[in-house]
Amino acid sequence: MAAFSHNSIELRKDVGEIEEVNKKYNFKKLKGNKGIVQLRWATFGPPSKENSQPHFDCLKNSVGAHNGNIINTKELIRQYEKKGHAFQGENDGEVVVHVVEEGYKQKSMTIAIQEADTVLKGDYAYVIAQKNSDKMFCVKKYSSLFLGIGKDFICCSSDLPSIIQFTDSIVPVYDGEYIEYTWNTYRIRKLSSGTEIERKPYKCSLDIEEAQKGEFPHFMLKEIHEQPEKAQALINFLKEPGQVDEFCRGLKDESRVYLIGSGSSYNACVLGAYYLNKISGIEAVPVVAGAFKEFLSHGDFSQGTYILVSQSGETKDVVSVLNFLEEKKAKKIFALVNVLGSSLQLRVKNYLPLLSNIEISVPATKTFTNQVITFLYLALRLGEIRDKKKAISEEELERIPSLIEKTLSLNSEKCQQIARFLVKNEYLYYLGFGISYGACLEAALKMKEITYIPCEGMYSSEFKHGPLSIIKERDWILFLSTLEDIHMTLSHINEVSCRLGKICTIAPPDDSLSLNSDELIPLPSQNYFIVPLLAVIVAQLLGYYMSQEKGINPDQPRNISKTLTVD
Repeated sequence: MAAFSHNSIELRKDVGEIEEVNKKYNFKKLKGNKGIVQLRWATFGPPSKENSQPHFDCLKNSVGAHNGNIINTKELIRQYEKKGHAFQGENDGEVVVHVVEEGYKQKSMTIAIQEADTVLKGDYAYVIAQKNSDKMFCVKKYSSLFLGIGKDFICCSSDLPSIIQFTDSIVPVYDGEYIEYTWNTYRIRKLSSGTEIERKPYKCSLDIEEAQKGEFPHFMLKEIHEQPEKAQALINFLKEPGQVDEFCRGLKDESRVYLIGSGSSYNACVLGAYYLNKISGIEAVPVVAGAFKEFLSHGDFSQGTYILVSQSGETKDVVSVLNFLEEKKAKKIFALVNVLGSSLQLRVKNYLPLLSNIEISVPATKTFTNQVITFLYLALRLGEIRDKKKAISEEELERIPSLIEKTLSLNSEKCQQIARFLVKNEYLYYLGFGISYGACLEAALKMKEITYIPCEGMYSSEFKHGPLSIIKERDWILFLSTLEDIHMTLSHINEVSCRLGKICTIAPPDDSLSLNSDELIPLPSQNYFIVPLLAVIVAQLLGYYMSQEKGINPDQPRNISKTLTVD
């Protein structure tokens, strides 16, 4: 944290957990009329005090911090050392400050920032400020950035929820722009020319009350239990005419649609592809956002249809796909996004909100659930429009929130018990056939990110093609299954159990599955399309309780963050 007091700057920073560093340096004692805070680890260089942000310039007249990735960092350090700059570490955030400092020597700060744009290569956002000035400057170049307008302050942040606890008056910032601001005024300019842009704030609808843990020990557990309520709010919205109708009109005549996401959003795309294929008859292809350009580098993009999926609306891999599609003149770009006012929502005309409200914990829970529900609803609506046989009734769809509630109440205690022995495993697998595959990917991701136990989600028929050789006596394997796929599931279960592996199955109650499993976690529905979603709810609980057995804070798993601002 850096605090500015007119003609002085005090900077305190170190490597470590936030509360540990806070206790060591007593940040509350810092005083000033403006400040810069950075909570992220170093993108370049190992985590260390020297590489921690914010950074001074050479003369200690300026301090800055950034998110993103300056890919020519090493070259710039070598180049600017020859010009006399002294670097304290290897971090690309420090490079930003020195590049701006060099430009400022003979020019104004605005010109220095514009010139820095021609030097810095990569995707980033940064803030920089000088002593002896009431101004601050923030820059957006393909990384998230928001401006907040308060009663007696103005602030910027890469993370929208961090602002709205102080103000709901938000100014969206677009790529290729920078903002010069004080405590009560701001000017938006183009990076390329310095041309000033008029833009007023809007009122953000995210509810900051939901950013409190309340009676829950962790945000993750709170957000798991919020899923029935958020699912109900989404279903109520989707039933209303308007935005959904326009979305469906744009998709109804398509024969192929690409679903694009990263992490949990990609896993939702896998499930969504099953829904669209089986229910509406649209060929849906899920694609990992980071691989999209490599996977689909040729073709007529102007004729394609693309649905971009992101919880934050700032996921760098997904925004990069949007940039690519716009460059290729793609005409049909759609989006599912949770954060209104985010880059994805502002840039894609045809979008649907997920209505999950703020999700604080790094592992996605309620946002994943609402992504899946949105895909299911779209598949059903498009199936009706295209005169397909009705896959599930309106009543079954509306039961989803109560089924999630029943899944939680039915299995919380059982998941705590099973977590005690699963946590002793060196590695785990989630296996599922057919529509359960996407749920397996998400279940395995939850396990990995909050227990640090290697866990792979696999199509169950693939397990015999190599990974089965790993299994030894008393190794636990988790299966997800619908009743429609029970024949294949039983076959794949016995491939493991005959090697003396132990089986935990998450599925609707069934005598054959009970007989062939060491543990069966029951789901309160037999519906083919709903079972995978409920299985993920159980996997969220298992992951959470296993993290507690290991003493891990699931809200802040090591090495990862909520909004990914790098490729």
